[in-house]
This record gives sequence, structure tokens and C-alpha cells, in this order.
Amino acid sequence: MQGMEDVTDLDIISTEEAEKASITELLRKLSCSEKGLSTSEAEERIQKYGYNEITEKKAHPLLKFLSYFWGPIPWMIEVAAVLSVLIRHWDDFSIIMALLLFNAGIGFWQEHKAANALEALKEQLALKARVLRDGKWQELVAEKLVPGDVTRIQLGDVIPADVKLIEGDYIDIDQSALTGESLLVSKKIGDVAYSGSVAKQGEMVALVTSTGSNTYFGRTAKLVESAAPISHFQRAVLTIGDFLIYMSLGLAAMLILVQLSRGAPVLELVQFALVLIVASIPVAMPAVLSMTMAVGALALSRMKAIVSRLQSIEEMAGIDILCSDKTGTLTQNKLTLGDPVTFEAKDVQELILTGALASEAENPDAIDRAVMGGLKDQEALSSYQQLKIVPFDPVHKRTEATIKDSGGNVFKVTKGAPQVILSISQIDPSSKTRAEEIVNEFAAKGFRTLGVAKADEGGAWRFLGILPLYDPPREDSAETIARAQAHGVQFKMVTGDNVAIARHISEQLGMGKNIQPAGQLFKKDVDAGHLSSQAAMQIEQADGFAQVYPEHKYGIVKALQARGHIVGMTGDGVNDSPALKQADAGIAVSGATDAARAAASLVLTAPGLSVIINAIEEARKIFERMNSYAIYRITETIRIMFFVVLAMIAYNFYPITAIMIILLAFFNDIPIMTIAFDNTVLDPKPVHWDMHRILTLSAVLGLIGVVETFGILIIAKDWLFLGVTQIQTFIFLKLAVAGHLTLFVARTRRPFFTKPYPSQPVLWSAIGTKLLATLFVVYPFGLITPISWINVALIWVYCLVWIFIEDIAKLGVYRHLELKTPRHRNFLSFIKQPVTHYAAWCHRKGAWKE
Repeated sequence: MQGMEDVTDLDIISTEEAEKASITELLRKLSCSEKGLSTSEAEERIQKYGYNEITEKKAHPLLKFLSYFWGPIPWMIEVAAVLSVLIRHWDDFSIIMALLLFNAGIGFWQEHKAANALEALKEQLALKARVLRDGKWQELVAEKLVPGDVTRIQLGDVIPADVKLIEGDYIDIDQSALTGESLLVSKKIGDVAYSGSVAKQGEMVALVTSTGSNTYFGRTAKLVESAAPISHFQRAVLTIGDFLIYMSLGLAAMLILVQLSRGAPVLELVQFALVLIVASIPVAMPAVLSMTMAVGALALSRMKAIVSRLQSIEEMAGIDILCSDKTGTLTQNKLTLGDPVTFEAKDVQELILTGALASEAENPDAIDRAVMGGLKDQEALSSYQQLKIVPFDPVHKRTEATIKDSGGNVFKVTKGAPQVILSISQIDPSSKTRAEEIVNEFAAKGFRTLGVAKADEGGAWRFLGILPLYDPPREDSAETIARAQAHGVQFKMVTGDNVAIARHISEQLGMGKNIQPAGQLFKKDVDAGHLSSQAAMQIEQADGFAQVYPEHKYGIVKALQARGHIVGMTGDGVNDSPALKQADAGIAVSGATDAARAAASLVLTAPGLSVIINAIEEARKIFERMNSYAIYRITETIRIMFFVVLAMIAYNFYPITAIMIILLAFFNDIPIMTIAFDNTVLDPKPVHWDMHRILTLSAVLGLIGVVETFGILIIAKDWLFLGVTQIQTFIFLKLAVAGHLTLFVARTRRPFFTKPYPSQPVLWSAIGTKLLATLFVVYPFGLITPISWINVALIWVYCLVWIFIEDIAKLGVYRHLELKTPRHRNFLSFIKQPVTHYAAWCHRKGAWKE
């Protein structure tokens, strides 16, 4: 056999060569045959050609680590370090450098963990290919393809390598993502198909000519996107970051101007201002958010839901309408054959046999299996030879096969949507009317029907009869839909079946009766911009859509988005890809084609709807963690910046030193990383970024913190008569202790001491760092002035009292923002009697229970 030649003698064949060469020449050059390769030959060729993948150029870990020392925030820390050297504050210099290394280390570690999480998810989304190895067809990971392999390409496949088509009738390919051609390109035997293009219609066998970086475009289809448009969440983070940076710079500039007018040393003042700005800017924000989303993505993967990009978690959390396929998602996709109705068929078994002959025996789908399963004599099929088959596609809605019987007679058979089969058959009007009535009767009972026809060679189609099929709802569908509705998610069924079938299933599942035929809604164009306002309203109010073509799904999504909804769309076929891409959260269901998975932001690996609802619930929890972090971070910046600036202006001394500010960053940033593992309340409604609420609550808590810190400053200065250095230590411990107590307030909309309690990592990291801060102020190793244990106890008691005041204010803000009654009156009345209202709120919400 030619394939046994030394693989080192094989040439690397370019796509241009493959296009010009004949199939015979390519088989000779690749030293293979149409029977494919053996496993041992394939392994040898992997050594020569490498795996069928594009090796990403990854930065060296050291260079990646060093990159964290380059950028606006690192520059400010580095300038502060240089200024510390110039003014010979060596303690400041040491701790500033430690902060610089700490930020770089945390950022590097968190990004590394997030990248590893994405790699793990990426492996689960690996392309698969059907390959002829060792004389039999098998499914392999596409990266194991080598030149000389023989592969089968079917509807919906992403072509895994550059190939030469060697067997089959035709295949229509969408290579728009690669060449920009908007129309499908029809390929036949001898043509070349490119890696990364998508099979839209037909089926062919192909010879792999180039793999990996040797393909025409130098890449395979990329399922997990590394770059994506800025999401709502990223915009919110940028807004928060900009707000904090500009506020910090403004306050620092005011501080510098006031202190310079008082004759403060310039270098020392600038160094302090830089350290203050660095501590106020959310340095850890990217690391915290990456960690939170990566942990969430891994949690979703354990629930059999794989995210293709981390930002898609936010879209999942905000979904308020979910358009779901019926077959296989709402129903079991296990069709069973009912009682057939004959027309021109001699008997029921002839009708079923004809339908079975129009099925793909080698690669049957659910319908084919149900039809063939209805045959009493399975051996009857062996008397016929299937010469050619045109598989089902969503446009023509039927399959057609050319058959030769044992006597050598050739005829055609077809099965598909009854209205399509009736339209091509010669049938008298009364029989056609009867057939339509039977179809409607079956549909009213929830049965799906197939028309079956037969044509002798050169003859017209004869309508043989109707095969009824029933796909019962999944056992968990009704319960899952009820759960979704309780979470504020409206379900809309999307199906290609007729209105009667869709309405029957919809009623069974408690989804409503308002089923709209898609064709009547989209009379001209599927683009939402061409819809009348009445049609758009009908789409919004509908419980589902029937007789849906692939382009209708795209239009439904756009119309709902135009009405202000966050839309999720499920799909599994290649023609679902535009709708999945357009949806805020495209969801490829279990068993989806490679093309659908590539377009989706969430890929399910288990059947049914419960996986989607679990993913939505987890996404909302992840969102709540990030929301809590945003509130906490803004609050702390307002608290520290306003207090330090106002205290220096009022008292003309540093209320806290540069070293203390840097240590605060350490004590606060380490525990905040654990928020990714925190327990959260599951919001009953879809969630989205409400910047008004976030900024209002943060401003209230931050300004309370300023008042609270001024209170402890006055106690230390005017009641305890402490010196400046002791006051600084006093303030440092107060800010350290109060910081994480504020996190406990911000992390929930309920009283902080009620469920959900902080997770073990959040709780113990906060306790640990606060104990370290407490020990540090008593035994400071000469870095700061120590204070007594009595002073420490006073600070702790003071902070614990104020956490209840902050909590009362938090509940008041939420009540003020959420109640529909006049806001100012309710909010002021809440503040006037805080303890009474606090207790009443706890009692009303059951906060004193569990």
C-alpha cells in the first residue's frame, strides 16, 4: 500500500496545488487511498505535519509578568517610589515597591487562572470530524486530522481542514466569513473546500489536503472568541473606573493646591497625593472581575453549560425573554409512529416502507428512526438499493431518494411536510381537501405528520398517504418553564410545525395559546426595521411562533430587541446561526451543529431546558457578586479620599501616612478577591446595571463613612488627647476594620446579619486580615506608632456600632429607590425613626428567621 511509504518523503500540499491537481494525483502525492489511513499512519503523519490547529503565539510568562509594571497605574506607583527615594523615606519606598509587586502578582495570577479556565472550556468545545480510519467511519477531534485522511462533510459541519471533494453529488458551502462572498458556493467532485467554511446543504466525502497553519487561511474555525465587543458590563466597569479616577484626581489636585499655599514640602506632598490616588483607584478591579467570571464559568460548565466568552455571563443574567426551540428542547425528540392514513398506497405497510426508503439508513435522524421502526418486516428494506438521496433541508422541507428494487426497476420516493408533498403530487381536489383535514385533525392532537409520495421513473408523483408522529413534551419542561416564569423570564416557543401542533404543546406546558404564524408577521422582510408597529407588538405579546423558517428566527430576535428586551435564543442547526449571533445570549442546545455552537455564547452539553434555567440562575448570582464589589469599591474610594482631603484642609496634618494607605490597600484587596466565591441571593427578576442605584447607595455609604471617620478623629484628638502619630494609627485601624464591615453591608440588600451569610472564604479572609491589622497597630515593628489594647477595643466597638447605622441607611436607600409612593416623604420618615423601621423591615421580610 502506498500509505506505508516513509512520511518524510511526503510533500506539504498548498491549497493552490490541491485546486489544480486531480484526485488521482493528490492520492499519489499524499501516498494514500480513498479508503483512508490507518491509525499508525495517521500518528506518523502527525509527527511530520503537526496537529490540525493553529499554534497561538503566547507571550513568555516573564514578559507577561513584566507587562504589569507598564501602564498609567503602575507608572503612578513607580513615581511615588522614586519620590520616596528622593525624600529618603525608605520605609515608604519598601512598602510602595511591595504594593507594586503585589498588584503585578495578583493581576498575573488571576489572568493566568482565567486563561486556564477558558482553555478548559475551549477543550470541551473542540470541533469533531467524521473520519475513515482503519477501514471504518469514526468521530475524532478535528485536531487529529492529517493530510491523506478521508472525511465525511454533512449539513451544519464546520469544515475542519482544506479538503478535496472526492465522492457525492454536491454540497453548498457558506464561506462568507472567509472570503466575504454573501451567496452560497456550490461545490462538486474535484472542487476544494476551505477550512472554517460551513456546509449549508448536501453531503460529500472529501480528502484532507492541508491542515493547521498550512490551510489556505491558516486557521480553523474559532469557537471560543478571544476578542469580543464591549459588553454592557464592561461599559459599566469603565464608567465606574473613570468616575473614581476623575474624582480622585480632582480631590488630590485640591489637596495639593491647599497644602502648597500652606508651605508644605512639594516632593513629600506629591508623593502622598500619588499614593492616595493609587489606593483610591480600583487597581484590583480587573483581577477581581476576571476571577469572579472565571469561577462562574467553571461553575456553569459543571452544570453542562459552557460559555464561549466570559462577558456572555452578564447577558444570561439579564435575559427577560427566552425563545426556545420545541423539538428536543421542550419535547423529548423521541418520535413514535401513530396510525398511518393511506391514500394511493395498497396498505399501511407499503406506506411505511416507502417512507423508510426515503430515509437515511446510515445516518438516521429521529424522524427516520420512527418511520423505519414502524416496519413489521425490517428485512423488506434489503430488497431495495438506495442509489441517491437528497437529505432534508429547512428550505425544501422534504427528503428525496432514488431507489432500485430487486427486479432492476428504478423509482423515486419522497417524504416531508404534507403541504409540500401535496403541492408536488398529482391528486384530485377532494382527496387534497381530505388530506388537509386529516393533517389538521392530527395537529389538533399534537401529532406531527409526514406526507409520502412515490414516482416511477419519468412519472408523476403519487400521494401515498400520511404518517402521523408524536413527540411528547419532556417530563421536566412544564416545571422548568414555571421556574423560569417565576424568575421573570418569559418563554416563547419557536417551531417549524404548524400552528395547531405548536398551540397543543404550548397549552400542555402552560405557555399560553397565542401562537402566531411567522409568515404572517414577516410579509416583506425579516429585518425588524421593516416591521409594522402592529407586527412588532404581536411578536412581543405572542406566546410562540409556528411555521418558522430560519430567517424568521433572526427577525423575531431583532424585533424583541427593538422593543427593549434582552433576548435569549436557542438553536441547533446551521441555519439558526444568524439568530444565535444576533441574540443577546445565543444558546446552542445539546447536539447542536458545529456552526450553531460557533455562533452561540452558551453551549449546552445536556438536553432539556433545566440546564438553561440553571445557567440563568448562576449568571444572576455572578452578577450580584460583581454588583456588590462595585458598590463596595466606590464607597471605599469616597470614604478615604473625601476624609483625607477634608481632614488635611481642616486640621493641617496628615490624618494617615503613605505607608498606612498602602497597607490598607493590602488589607482590603486580598479579601476582596474571595468575593468570587461569595453566597448571594438569587434575584427573582432579570438583572442589569442600574448605575443610578449603585452610585446613590455608594455615595450614601461613603459619606456616612466620612462622618464616621471624622467622629473617631475627634474622639482621638479632643477626648483622648492623642498625639498626631497615634491619631494616624487610630485612623488606620478604623479604616481597616470598617472597610470589610462595609463589604458585609454592601453584599446584600437585606440586613447584613441575615441569609445569605458570607461564604467561608469571604468571612475568614476578612477576619484574618482585620486581626493582622489589629496586631500590627499594637506591635508595628517600628513602622508606625503603636496604640493600646484599650484604644483597639474602642475602635472595634465604634465600628461595630456604625455598621448597623450603615445597614439602616442602606435599607432606607433601597426603600427610597424602589417604593412607588412619594420618595422624599418615605425616605425622611425612614431616617427619622431608624431603629423602629429597621426592626419593622426585618420582621416584614422574615429577616429574624433563618
